[in-house]
Amino acid sequence: MERTLSIIKPDGVARGLAGEVIKRLEQNNLKITAMKMLRMTKSQAKGFYDVHRERPFFESLTDFMVSGPIIVMILEGENAIGRYRELMGATDYREAAQGTIRKDFATDIEKNVVHGSDGPETAAFEIGYFFNSFEITG
Repeated sequence: MERTLSIIKPDGVARGLAGEVIKRLEQNNLKITAMKMLRMTKSQAKGFYDVHRERPFFESLTDFMVSGPIIVMILEGENAIGRYRELMGATDYREAAQGTIRKDFATDIEKNVVHGSDGPETAAFEIGYFFNSFEITG
């Protein structure tokens, strides 16, 4: 079993897409073992996205991620990271496959509804950033 972090971003929450995202997770046998809604501060967003600190989009990304509430979840399942990344679709929604979350709902390269860890080490960091061991049910 593998774990990954999922975020429904501020645009997804504001547009009422959380239920649809969760439905797709469950239909694809990704078990939610922890979930909460929160609103990050700018410093929390900068810490979470620190790996992108030198990228030109860092400020706009962190501004966007603090613009409203997000829903963070831990997903568990066989090959959870790869399966969730496939379900999300490409970061640039215009390049995402038909039927993916981003192809169906994204409106912008940043406002692409969801975030998912890109590998096991990243997943471990991201899960630990938002959850402690008492909050994980799986």
